[in-house]
Amino acid sequence: MIRFLLSLLFGAAAVLSPAVTLAQQPFFRVLAFYTAKGEPDHIAFAEQALPFFTELAKKHNFYFESTTRWEHLNAQKLKGFQLVLWINDFPIKAEQRAAFQDYMTHGGAWLGFHVSAYNDESTRWPWFVDFIGGAVFYGNNWPPLPAKLIVDDRSHPVTHHLPDTFISPANEWYIWKPSPRLNKHVKVLLTLDPKNYPIGLKDTITAGDLPVVWTNTAYRMIYMNMGHGDKIFASAEQNKLFEDAILWLGTHNNRVPETQLSTLSTGAEIKSIEYANLWSTILLPKTRRPLWEPGE
Repeated sequence: MIRFLLSLLFGAAAVLSPAVTLAQQPFFRVLAFYTAKGEPDHIAFAEQALPFFTELAKKHNFYFESTTRWEHLNAQKLKGFQLVLWINDFPIKAEQRAAFQDYMTHGGAWLGFHVSAYNDESTRWPWFVDFIGGAVFYGNNWPPLPAKLIVDDRSHPVTHHLPDTFISPANEWYIWKPSPRLNKHVKVLLTLDPKNYPIGLKDTITAGDLPVVWTNTAYRMIYMNMGHGDKIFASAEQNKLFEDAILWLGTHNNRVPETQLSTLSTGAEIKSIEYANLWSTILLPKTRRPLWEPGE
């Protein structure tokens, strides 16, 4: 009887090899917040963004979950995710804002699009203004128009697949005062080419520094101005930008130190991450401690 049970055990082990078992585990977990109410062009963006990121999750083996329930922006929910997306909205309740602030100050990652960073005197969230680099919404063009963008830094993991310039599909472009570029912690990755000016018909931006994509290096975050209308995903270059941003933000904190590689079982699967110059390999562990714990 014991011999029979052992044969079953070894047979199962042969079928469920370490490579197979580990390959089923996601690299990282992403939680996306959005709204199905409000401005139609913002909703149209969300309707295209959700299937786009769902397909990316399948392609790169990460877990993607989306919700319109902003009450899920709480400590208990967030501790299970390495990356949070705000697709077309932002939190307005104090407890949700506090949970997000705690998440970000303890190592969480954030990717925000377009209106997700909107702020003025009515939003009353000074921490968030500092978080996005001190930028305050000043104006926008209308109607949405395509624009030539300049890639400020092609060495960054988020932009290294991009050409020096490319045409971004029709979008409503926000200009900020002060410009986030003036903040010592901000690294601007893409900028609206001044040759686009004047841009707009009804509402026109005629001049000024207009960063489009940037990171506040004091946090693990990326803000992207794209996100207005149903043409945002019409550019292969821009889609690659979105893809690399997700991967950079999601995998940064998941590196396994080389000192731990010797503990791996024979045949354990190591996934190579081509885009990341900061590290060479990432292990897919069977279990992973949450990225952060509230109050750590």
